[in-house]
Amino acid sequence: MTTLVSIDWWVLGPVLAPALGAVLVLVVDAVSPRAARVHAGLGLLALAAGVALTVPGALQTGAAPLRTLCVPAVAGTCLYEAGPVASALQLAALVSAFVVLLLAWPGPPRPDGLRGGPAVQVCLVLTATAGASGVAAAHDLGSWLVCLELATLPVVALVALRGTDAAGRGALALLTTSLVSFAVVVLGVALWLVATGEAVFTRGAAAEALADPHRRVVLLLGVLLLLAGLGFKLSLVPFHVWTPQAYTGGSEPVAAFLAATSKVAALAALVVVLGPVAEAGGPVLAAIGVVAAASMTLGNVLALVQDDPVRLLAWSTVAQAGWVVLPLSALSRGSAAASAGYLVAYVVATLVAFTVVHVVSTAPPARGVALDRRTLSAYTGLLRSHPVLGGALGLALLSLAGLPPGIVGLVAKVVALRPVVGGEQWVLALVAVVNAVIGVAVYLRWFGVLLRDPESGPSAAVVRRVPRPALAALLLSGALLVATSVAPQLVLGLLD
Repeated sequence: MTTLVSIDWWVLGPVLAPALGAVLVLVVDAVSPRAARVHAGLGLLALAAGVALTVPGALQTGAAPLRTLCVPAVAGTCLYEAGPVASALQLAALVSAFVVLLLAWPGPPRPDGLRGGPAVQVCLVLTATAGASGVAAAHDLGSWLVCLELATLPVVALVALRGTDAAGRGALALLTTSLVSFAVVVLGVALWLVATGEAVFTRGAAAEALADPHRRVVLLLGVLLLLAGLGFKLSLVPFHVWTPQAYTGGSEPVAAFLAATSKVAALAALVVVLGPVAEAGGPVLAAIGVVAAASMTLGNVLALVQDDPVRLLAWSTVAQAGWVVLPLSALSRGSAAASAGYLVAYVVATLVAFTVVHVVSTAPPARGVALDRRTLSAYTGLLRSHPVLGGALGLALLSLAGLPPGIVGLVAKVVALRPVVGGEQWVLALVAVVNAVIGVAVYLRWFGVLLRDPESGPSAAVVRRVPRPALAALLLSGALLVATSVAPQLVLGLLD
Protein backbone atom coordinates (compact mmCIF):
# COMPACT_ATOMS: atom_id res chain seq x y z
CA MET A 1 0.00 0.00 0.00
CA THR A 2 1.44 3.35 -1.11
CA THR A 3 1.95 5.93 1.63
CA LEU A 4 2.75 9.58 1.23
CA VAL A 5 6.13 10.42 2.67
CA SER A 6 5.97 14.21 2.45
CA ILE A 7 3.26 16.82 2.66
CA ASP A 8 4.34 20.46 2.55
CA TRP A 9 1.27 22.63 3.04
CA TRP A 10 3.11 25.82 2.07
CA VAL A 11 4.03 24.35 -1.30
CA LEU A 12 0.35 23.54 -1.83
CA GLY A 13 -0.55 27.14 -0.92
CA PRO A 14 -1.38 28.39 -4.46
CA VAL A 15 -4.11 25.74 -4.65
CA LEU A 16 -5.26 25.75 -1.03
CA ALA A 17 -5.61 29.55 -0.72
CA PRO A 18 -8.42 29.98 -3.29
CA ALA A 19 -10.01 26.67 -2.28
CA LEU A 20 -10.16 27.62 1.41
CA GLY A 21 -11.29 31.09 0.37
CA ALA A 22 -14.28 29.58 -1.41
CA VAL A 23 -15.23 27.64 1.72
CA LEU A 24 -14.84 30.74 3.89
CA VAL A 25 -17.05 32.78 1.54
CA LEU A 26 -19.81 30.16 1.82
CA VAL A 27 -19.54 30.15 5.63
CA VAL A 28 -19.74 33.96 5.81
CA ASP A 29 -22.67 33.91 3.38
CA ALA A 30 -24.53 31.49 5.65
CA VAL A 31 -24.00 33.85 8.60
CA SER A 32 -24.48 37.17 6.79
CA PRO A 33 -25.96 36.71 3.29
CA ARG A 34 -26.32 40.46 2.70
CA ALA A 35 -22.62 41.24 3.18
CA ALA A 36 -21.93 41.31 -0.56
CA ARG A 37 -18.77 43.39 -0.38
CA VAL A 38 -17.39 41.23 2.43
CA HIS A 39 -17.72 38.18 0.17
CA ALA A 40 -15.91 39.95 -2.65
CA GLY A 41 -13.23 41.23 -0.27
CA LEU A 42 -12.61 37.74 1.10
CA GLY A 43 -12.24 36.47 -2.47
CA LEU A 44 -9.63 39.11 -3.24
CA LEU A 45 -7.74 38.31 -0.03
CA ALA A 46 -7.70 34.59 -0.85
CA LEU A 47 -6.33 35.26 -4.33
CA ALA A 48 -3.73 37.70 -2.97
CA ALA A 49 -2.60 35.02 -0.50
CA GLY A 50 -2.34 32.55 -3.37
CA VAL A 51 -0.19 34.99 -5.35
CA ALA A 52 2.16 35.45 -2.39
CA LEU A 53 2.48 31.68 -1.90
CA THR A 54 3.29 31.23 -5.60
CA VAL A 55 6.40 33.41 -5.45
CA PRO A 56 8.74 30.75 -3.92
CA GLY A 57 7.98 28.32 -6.76
CA ALA A 58 8.50 31.02 -9.37
CA LEU A 59 11.96 31.75 -7.94
CA GLN A 60 13.07 28.12 -8.19
CA THR A 61 15.12 26.81 -11.11
CA GLY A 62 13.82 24.20 -13.50
CA ALA A 63 16.28 21.69 -12.07
CA ALA A 64 15.04 22.17 -8.51
CA PRO A 65 11.25 22.69 -8.51
CA LEU A 66 9.18 22.72 -5.35
CA ARG A 67 7.84 19.21 -4.69
CA THR A 68 5.43 17.64 -2.25
CA LEU A 69 3.19 14.57 -1.97
CA CYS A 70 6.14 12.39 -2.95
CA VAL A 71 5.55 8.62 -3.04
CA PRO A 72 8.03 5.78 -2.56
CA ALA A 73 6.25 3.46 -5.03
CA VAL A 74 7.71 5.27 -8.04
CA ALA A 75 11.26 6.33 -7.36
CA GLY A 76 11.79 10.08 -7.57
CA THR A 77 8.13 10.83 -8.31
CA CYS A 78 6.12 13.52 -6.58
CA LEU A 79 2.44 14.04 -7.21
CA TYR A 80 2.82 17.84 -6.97
CA GLU A 81 5.72 19.63 -8.65
CA ALA A 82 5.93 23.39 -9.23
CA GLY A 83 8.86 24.65 -11.26
CA PRO A 84 9.21 28.03 -13.04
CA VAL A 85 6.69 27.27 -15.82
CA ALA A 86 4.06 25.77 -13.50
CA SER A 87 4.45 28.59 -10.97
CA ALA A 88 4.25 31.25 -13.70
CA LEU A 89 1.01 29.71 -14.96
CA GLN A 90 -0.35 29.56 -11.40
CA LEU A 91 0.56 33.21 -10.96
CA ALA A 92 -1.21 34.12 -14.21
CA ALA A 93 -4.33 32.23 -13.14
CA LEU A 94 -4.47 33.88 -9.71
CA VAL A 95 -3.80 37.42 -10.96
CA SER A 96 -6.32 37.13 -13.80
CA ALA A 97 -8.96 35.87 -11.36
CA PHE A 98 -8.14 38.81 -9.07
CA VAL A 99 -8.85 41.23 -11.94
CA VAL A 100 -12.08 39.39 -12.76
CA LEU A 101 -13.32 39.72 -9.18
CA LEU A 102 -12.60 43.45 -9.28
CA LEU A 103 -14.65 43.74 -12.48
CA ALA A 104 -17.49 41.76 -10.90
CA TRP A 105 -17.44 43.84 -7.69
CA PRO A 106 -20.98 44.21 -6.29
CA GLY A 107 -22.68 47.36 -7.46
CA PRO A 108 -26.11 48.62 -8.53
CA PRO A 109 -28.09 45.77 -10.10
CA ARG A 110 -28.19 45.62 -13.91
CA PRO A 111 -31.06 44.21 -15.98
CA ASP A 112 -28.62 41.72 -17.52
CA GLY A 113 -26.49 41.30 -14.40
CA LEU A 114 -25.50 38.03 -12.78
CA ARG A 115 -28.07 36.13 -10.70
CA GLY A 116 -27.33 34.11 -7.61
CA GLY A 117 -25.73 36.74 -5.41
CA PRO A 118 -22.09 37.83 -4.99
CA ALA A 119 -21.22 34.93 -2.69
CA VAL A 120 -22.09 32.36 -5.36
CA GLN A 121 -20.15 34.26 -8.01
CA VAL A 122 -17.07 34.68 -5.82
CA CYS A 123 -17.18 31.03 -4.73
CA LEU A 124 -17.37 29.83 -8.34
CA VAL A 125 -14.46 32.03 -9.40
CA LEU A 126 -12.30 30.86 -6.47
CA THR A 127 -13.15 27.21 -7.08
CA ALA A 128 -12.28 27.39 -10.77
CA THR A 129 -9.05 29.24 -9.95
CA ALA A 130 -8.06 26.56 -7.44
CA GLY A 131 -8.52 23.99 -10.20
CA ALA A 132 -6.41 26.06 -12.60
CA SER A 133 -3.61 26.34 -10.04
CA GLY A 134 -3.78 22.66 -9.17
CA VAL A 135 -3.67 21.28 -12.70
CA ALA A 136 -0.44 23.20 -13.40
CA ALA A 137 1.46 21.20 -10.79
CA ALA A 138 -0.48 17.92 -10.52
CA HIS A 139 1.44 14.93 -11.88
CA ASP A 140 -0.82 12.03 -10.94
CA LEU A 141 -3.72 11.16 -13.24
CA GLY A 142 -6.42 11.43 -10.57
CA SER A 143 -5.52 14.88 -9.24
CA TRP A 144 -4.85 16.15 -12.76
CA LEU A 145 -8.30 15.09 -13.94
CA VAL A 146 -10.11 16.49 -10.91
CA CYS A 147 -8.30 19.84 -11.08
CA LEU A 148 -8.91 20.10 -14.82
CA GLU A 149 -12.67 19.71 -14.43
CA LEU A 150 -12.67 21.88 -11.32
CA ALA A 151 -11.27 24.66 -13.50
CA THR A 152 -14.04 24.16 -16.08
CA LEU A 153 -17.43 23.28 -14.58
CA PRO A 154 -17.84 26.34 -12.29
CA VAL A 155 -17.44 28.57 -15.35
CA VAL A 156 -20.50 26.95 -16.92
CA ALA A 157 -22.52 28.15 -13.93
CA LEU A 158 -20.95 31.62 -14.15
CA VAL A 159 -22.09 31.96 -17.76
CA ALA A 160 -25.60 30.72 -16.93
CA LEU A 161 -25.98 33.04 -13.91
CA ARG A 162 -26.48 36.01 -16.20
CA GLY A 163 -30.01 34.71 -16.70
CA THR A 164 -30.58 35.70 -20.35
CA ASP A 165 -31.46 33.49 -23.30
CA ALA A 166 -28.02 34.12 -24.77
CA ALA A 167 -26.44 33.11 -21.46
CA GLY A 168 -28.45 29.89 -21.44
CA ARG A 169 -27.31 29.03 -24.94
CA GLY A 170 -23.71 29.88 -24.12
CA ALA A 171 -23.77 27.82 -20.92
CA LEU A 172 -25.32 24.87 -22.75
CA ALA A 173 -22.68 25.03 -25.48
CA LEU A 174 -19.93 25.20 -22.86
CA LEU A 175 -21.44 22.36 -20.80
CA THR A 176 -21.84 20.10 -23.83
CA THR A 177 -18.28 20.81 -24.90
CA SER A 178 -16.98 20.18 -21.38
CA LEU A 179 -18.72 16.80 -21.15
CA VAL A 180 -17.42 15.68 -24.54
CA SER A 181 -13.91 16.88 -23.81
CA PHE A 182 -13.96 15.17 -20.42
CA ALA A 183 -14.93 11.87 -22.05
CA VAL A 184 -12.09 12.22 -24.56
CA VAL A 185 -9.61 13.16 -21.83
CA VAL A 186 -10.64 10.22 -19.63
CA LEU A 187 -10.14 7.85 -22.55
CA GLY A 188 -6.71 9.34 -23.17
CA VAL A 189 -5.79 8.96 -19.49
CA ALA A 190 -6.92 5.33 -19.58
CA LEU A 191 -4.68 4.64 -22.59
CA TRP A 192 -1.78 6.37 -20.82
CA LEU A 193 -2.28 4.09 -17.83
CA VAL A 194 -2.45 1.00 -20.04
CA ALA A 195 0.68 1.98 -21.98
CA THR A 196 2.89 3.03 -19.06
CA GLY A 197 1.43 0.95 -16.24
CA GLU A 198 1.72 3.95 -13.92
CA ALA A 199 -0.90 6.47 -12.77
CA VAL A 200 1.53 9.40 -12.96
CA PHE A 201 2.93 11.59 -15.72
CA THR A 202 6.62 10.66 -15.60
CA ARG A 203 9.31 10.85 -18.25
CA GLY A 204 10.79 7.45 -17.32
CA ALA A 205 7.53 5.53 -17.69
CA ALA A 206 6.77 7.28 -20.96
CA ALA A 207 10.26 6.54 -22.31
CA GLU A 208 9.85 2.81 -21.57
CA ALA A 209 6.47 2.76 -23.32
CA LEU A 210 7.85 4.60 -26.35
CA ALA A 211 10.69 2.07 -26.61
CA ASP A 212 8.20 -0.82 -26.93
CA PRO A 213 6.61 -0.82 -30.43
CA HIS A 214 3.26 -2.17 -29.16
CA ARG A 215 2.97 0.12 -26.14
CA ARG A 216 4.19 3.08 -28.21
CA VAL A 217 1.07 2.97 -30.40
CA VAL A 218 -1.20 2.92 -27.36
CA LEU A 219 0.67 5.78 -25.69
CA LEU A 220 0.67 7.98 -28.79
CA LEU A 221 -3.05 7.38 -29.28
CA GLY A 222 -3.64 8.34 -25.66
CA VAL A 223 -1.58 11.54 -26.04
CA LEU A 224 -3.50 12.49 -29.21
CA LEU A 225 -6.80 12.00 -27.37
CA LEU A 226 -5.54 14.14 -24.49
CA LEU A 227 -4.53 16.79 -27.00
CA ALA A 228 -8.00 16.70 -28.54
CA GLY A 229 -9.73 16.92 -25.15
CA LEU A 230 -7.59 19.86 -24.07
CA GLY A 231 -8.08 21.45 -27.48
CA PHE A 232 -11.74 21.97 -26.52
CA LYS A 233 -10.70 23.92 -23.44
CA LEU A 234 -8.05 25.92 -25.30
CA SER A 235 -10.52 26.86 -28.08
CA LEU A 236 -8.32 25.25 -30.72
CA VAL A 237 -9.81 24.53 -34.14
CA PRO A 238 -11.80 22.30 -34.73
CA PHE A 239 -12.83 22.25 -31.05
CA HIS A 240 -13.64 25.97 -30.85
CA VAL A 241 -17.35 26.26 -31.73
CA TRP A 242 -18.50 26.99 -28.16
CA THR A 243 -16.22 30.01 -27.76
CA PRO A 244 -18.22 32.89 -29.36
CA GLN A 245 -21.48 31.69 -27.78
CA ALA A 246 -20.07 31.42 -24.28
CA TYR A 247 -18.20 34.74 -24.47
CA THR A 248 -21.18 36.76 -25.73
CA GLY A 249 -23.66 34.91 -23.51
CA GLY A 250 -21.84 35.66 -20.26
CA SER A 251 -21.02 39.02 -18.76
CA GLU A 252 -17.76 40.78 -19.62
CA PRO A 253 -16.03 39.63 -16.37
CA VAL A 254 -17.03 36.02 -17.08
CA ALA A 255 -15.79 36.32 -20.66
CA ALA A 256 -12.51 37.68 -19.30
CA PHE A 257 -12.29 34.68 -16.97
CA LEU A 258 -12.86 32.32 -19.91
CA ALA A 259 -10.25 34.12 -22.00
CA ALA A 260 -7.61 34.27 -19.27
CA THR A 261 -7.86 31.91 -16.27
CA SER A 262 -9.52 29.05 -18.15
CA LYS A 263 -6.90 29.21 -20.91
CA VAL A 264 -4.12 29.13 -18.32
CA ALA A 265 -5.63 25.94 -16.85
CA ALA A 266 -5.87 24.28 -20.26
CA LEU A 267 -2.28 25.09 -21.26
CA ALA A 268 -0.99 24.04 -17.85
CA ALA A 269 -2.69 20.67 -18.28
CA LEU A 270 -1.22 20.29 -21.77
CA VAL A 271 2.32 21.08 -20.58
CA VAL A 272 2.03 18.38 -17.90
CA VAL A 273 1.02 15.84 -20.56
CA LEU A 274 3.59 16.74 -23.20
CA GLY A 275 6.57 17.04 -20.85
CA PRO A 276 7.13 13.28 -20.45
CA VAL A 277 6.70 12.53 -24.19
CA ALA A 278 9.20 15.03 -25.53
CA GLU A 279 10.90 12.29 -27.54
CA ALA A 280 7.67 11.03 -29.12
CA GLY A 281 7.85 13.26 -32.20
CA GLY A 282 5.93 12.23 -35.30
CA PRO A 283 2.16 12.16 -34.87
CA VAL A 284 2.11 14.38 -31.77
CA LEU A 285 4.14 17.14 -33.40
CA ALA A 286 2.12 16.95 -36.62
CA ALA A 287 -1.19 17.16 -34.75
CA ILE A 288 -0.09 20.19 -32.72
CA GLY A 289 1.24 21.93 -35.82
CA VAL A 290 -1.99 21.36 -37.77
CA VAL A 291 -4.31 22.65 -35.02
CA ALA A 292 -2.01 25.63 -34.39
CA ALA A 293 -2.06 26.66 -38.05
CA ALA A 294 -5.81 26.10 -38.40
CA SER A 295 -6.59 28.03 -35.20
CA MET A 296 -4.49 31.03 -36.15
CA THR A 297 -5.97 31.22 -39.64
CA LEU A 298 -9.65 30.70 -38.85
CA GLY A 299 -9.56 32.86 -35.72
CA ASN A 300 -7.93 35.81 -37.48
CA VAL A 301 -10.14 35.64 -40.59
CA LEU A 302 -13.38 35.59 -38.57
CA ALA A 303 -12.17 38.21 -36.08
CA LEU A 304 -11.51 40.50 -39.03
CA VAL A 305 -15.25 40.77 -39.81
CA GLN A 306 -16.69 41.09 -36.29
CA ASP A 307 -18.44 44.25 -35.10
CA ASP A 308 -19.20 43.07 -31.54
CA PRO A 309 -16.03 43.68 -29.47
CA VAL A 310 -16.68 40.66 -27.23
CA ARG A 311 -17.21 38.39 -30.23
CA LEU A 312 -14.07 39.88 -31.80
CA LEU A 313 -12.11 39.03 -28.65
CA ALA A 314 -13.63 35.53 -28.70
CA TRP A 315 -12.31 34.86 -32.20
CA SER A 316 -9.08 36.54 -31.15
CA THR A 317 -8.82 33.90 -28.42
CA VAL A 318 -9.08 31.16 -31.06
CA ALA A 319 -6.30 32.77 -33.09
CA GLN A 320 -4.10 33.40 -30.05
CA ALA A 321 -4.60 29.80 -28.89
CA GLY A 322 -2.87 28.75 -32.09
CA TRP A 323 0.09 30.93 -31.19
CA VAL A 324 0.08 29.55 -27.64
CA VAL A 325 0.51 25.92 -28.75
CA LEU A 326 2.79 26.78 -31.70
CA PRO A 327 6.07 26.29 -29.75
CA LEU A 328 4.86 22.91 -28.49
CA SER A 329 4.89 21.58 -32.07
CA ALA A 330 8.68 21.40 -31.74
CA LEU A 331 8.78 19.88 -28.24
CA SER A 332 12.26 21.28 -27.76
CA ARG A 333 13.84 22.19 -24.45
CA GLY A 334 12.40 25.69 -24.40
CA SER A 335 9.00 24.94 -25.94
CA ALA A 336 7.02 24.89 -22.70
CA ALA A 337 8.56 28.15 -21.48
CA ALA A 338 7.92 29.82 -24.86
CA SER A 339 4.32 28.65 -24.87
CA ALA A 340 3.73 29.80 -21.29
CA GLY A 341 5.44 33.14 -22.01
CA TYR A 342 3.16 33.80 -24.96
CA LEU A 343 0.10 32.89 -22.88
CA VAL A 344 1.11 35.26 -20.08
CA ALA A 345 1.59 38.12 -22.56
CA TYR A 346 -1.80 37.36 -24.15
CA VAL A 347 -3.56 37.14 -20.77
CA VAL A 348 -2.30 40.54 -19.60
CA ALA A 349 -3.32 42.31 -22.83
CA THR A 350 -6.69 40.56 -22.98
CA LEU A 351 -7.52 41.48 -19.39
CA VAL A 352 -6.90 45.14 -20.18
CA ALA A 353 -9.11 44.92 -23.29
CA PHE A 354 -11.96 43.22 -21.41
CA THR A 355 -11.72 45.75 -18.58
CA VAL A 356 -12.26 48.64 -21.00
CA VAL A 357 -15.06 46.76 -22.77
CA HIS A 358 -16.74 46.17 -19.40
CA VAL A 359 -16.52 49.87 -18.45
CA VAL A 360 -17.93 50.99 -21.79
CA SER A 361 -20.70 48.39 -21.76
CA THR A 362 -21.86 49.22 -18.23
CA ALA A 363 -21.61 53.02 -18.40
CA PRO A 364 -24.99 54.73 -17.83
CA PRO A 365 -26.53 56.00 -21.09
CA ALA A 366 -26.30 59.70 -21.81
CA ARG A 367 -29.51 61.68 -22.12
CA GLY A 368 -30.80 61.67 -25.68
CA VAL A 369 -28.17 59.19 -26.89
CA ALA A 370 -29.23 55.72 -28.03
CA LEU A 371 -26.11 53.65 -28.51
CA ASP A 372 -25.45 49.93 -28.69
CA ARG A 373 -22.35 49.51 -26.53
CA ARG A 374 -21.64 46.09 -28.06
CA THR A 375 -20.46 47.56 -31.38
CA LEU A 376 -17.07 48.92 -32.39
CA SER A 377 -18.68 52.28 -33.18
CA ALA A 378 -19.21 52.74 -29.43
CA TYR A 379 -15.43 53.25 -29.19
CA THR A 380 -15.29 56.07 -31.74
CA GLY A 381 -12.77 58.65 -30.55
CA LEU A 382 -12.28 56.98 -27.15
CA LEU A 383 -8.58 57.83 -27.23
CA ARG A 384 -9.46 61.53 -27.40
CA SER A 385 -12.57 61.65 -25.24
CA HIS A 386 -11.22 59.42 -22.46
CA PRO A 387 -7.41 59.10 -22.76
CA VAL A 388 -7.09 56.63 -19.86
CA LEU A 389 -9.56 54.11 -21.27
CA GLY A 390 -8.55 54.73 -24.88
CA GLY A 391 -4.84 54.57 -24.11
CA ALA A 392 -5.18 51.33 -22.16
CA LEU A 393 -7.28 49.69 -24.86
CA GLY A 394 -4.94 50.97 -27.58
CA LEU A 395 -1.87 49.52 -25.85
CA ALA A 396 -3.67 46.20 -25.34
CA LEU A 397 -4.63 46.01 -29.03
CA LEU A 398 -1.10 46.87 -30.15
CA SER A 399 0.31 44.22 -27.80
CA LEU A 400 -2.04 41.59 -29.22
CA ALA A 401 -0.99 42.68 -32.71
CA GLY A 402 2.69 42.54 -31.78
CA LEU A 403 3.36 46.19 -32.62
CA PRO A 404 5.27 48.86 -30.66
CA PRO A 405 4.80 50.19 -28.05
CA GLY A 406 3.24 46.82 -27.13
CA ILE A 407 6.72 45.29 -27.15
CA VAL A 408 5.73 42.29 -25.02
CA GLY A 409 3.44 41.04 -27.79
CA LEU A 410 6.19 41.32 -30.38
CA VAL A 411 8.73 39.57 -28.16
CA ALA A 412 6.20 36.84 -27.35
CA LYS A 413 5.66 36.14 -31.06
CA VAL A 414 9.41 35.97 -31.71
CA VAL A 415 9.89 33.62 -28.75
CA ALA A 416 6.97 31.44 -29.93
CA LEU A 417 8.47 31.20 -33.43
CA ARG A 418 11.98 30.35 -32.23
CA PRO A 419 11.38 26.62 -31.46
CA VAL A 420 9.54 26.21 -34.78
CA VAL A 421 12.39 27.77 -36.77
CA GLY A 422 14.92 25.83 -34.70
CA GLY A 423 13.11 22.62 -35.64
CA GLU A 424 13.20 23.66 -39.33
CA GLN A 425 9.40 23.54 -39.61
CA TRP A 426 9.42 26.10 -42.39
CA VAL A 427 5.86 25.63 -43.64
CA LEU A 428 4.43 26.12 -40.16
CA ALA A 429 6.69 29.15 -39.61
CA LEU A 430 5.45 30.67 -42.88
CA VAL A 431 1.81 30.14 -41.85
CA ALA A 432 2.54 31.83 -38.53
CA VAL A 433 4.17 34.85 -40.19
CA VAL A 434 1.22 35.27 -42.58
CA ASN A 435 -1.18 35.10 -39.64
CA ALA A 436 0.87 37.65 -37.75
CA VAL A 437 0.21 40.07 -40.63
CA ILE A 438 -3.52 39.26 -40.67
CA GLY A 439 -3.59 39.72 -36.90
CA VAL A 440 -2.18 43.22 -37.31
CA ALA A 441 -5.14 44.06 -39.55
CA VAL A 442 -7.59 42.62 -36.99
CA TYR A 443 -6.42 44.81 -34.12
CA LEU A 444 -5.57 47.94 -36.12
CA ARG A 445 -9.16 47.96 -37.42
CA TRP A 446 -10.37 48.45 -33.84
CA PHE A 447 -7.47 50.76 -33.00
CA GLY A 448 -8.41 53.01 -35.92
CA VAL A 449 -11.87 53.50 -34.39
CA LEU A 450 -10.22 54.83 -31.21
CA LEU A 451 -8.39 57.51 -33.22
CA ARG A 452 -11.43 58.98 -34.95
CA ASP A 453 -13.00 62.31 -34.09
CA PRO A 454 -15.53 61.74 -31.24
CA GLU A 455 -17.92 64.13 -33.01
CA SER A 456 -17.96 61.99 -36.16
CA GLY A 457 -20.61 59.68 -34.75
CA PRO A 458 -22.08 58.10 -31.58
CA SER A 459 -19.29 57.02 -29.29
CA ALA A 460 -18.31 56.05 -25.77
CA ALA A 461 -17.67 59.70 -24.99
CA VAL A 462 -20.67 59.27 -22.69
CA VAL A 463 -18.38 57.42 -20.25
CA ARG A 464 -18.02 60.09 -17.61
CA ARG A 465 -16.82 58.08 -14.63
CA VAL A 466 -15.04 54.77 -14.20
CA PRO A 467 -16.22 52.85 -11.10
CA ARG A 468 -13.50 52.42 -8.51
CA PRO A 469 -13.28 48.61 -8.66
CA ALA A 470 -13.07 48.71 -12.47
CA LEU A 471 -10.49 51.49 -12.22
CA ALA A 472 -8.45 49.33 -9.82
CA ALA A 473 -8.68 46.42 -12.29
CA LEU A 474 -7.58 48.72 -15.10
CA LEU A 475 -4.67 50.11 -13.10
CA LEU A 476 -3.49 46.63 -12.09
CA SER A 477 -3.75 45.01 -15.51
CA GLY A 478 -2.55 48.18 -17.26
CA ALA A 479 0.49 48.46 -14.97
CA LEU A 480 1.38 44.84 -15.74
CA LEU A 481 1.02 45.49 -19.46
CA VAL A 482 3.19 48.61 -19.34
CA ALA A 483 5.82 46.91 -17.17
CA THR A 484 6.08 43.87 -19.43
CA SER A 485 6.18 46.08 -22.54
CA VAL A 486 9.00 48.17 -21.10
CA ALA A 487 10.85 45.11 -19.77
CA PRO A 488 9.67 41.89 -21.50
CA GLN A 489 12.41 40.02 -19.66
CA LEU A 490 10.17 40.17 -16.57
CA VAL A 491 8.01 37.46 -18.18
CA LEU A 492 10.82 35.53 -19.84
CA GLY A 493 12.99 35.61 -16.72
CA LEU A 494 10.09 34.31 -14.63
CA LEU A 495 9.76 31.29 -16.91
CA ASP A 496 13.42 30.38 -17.24
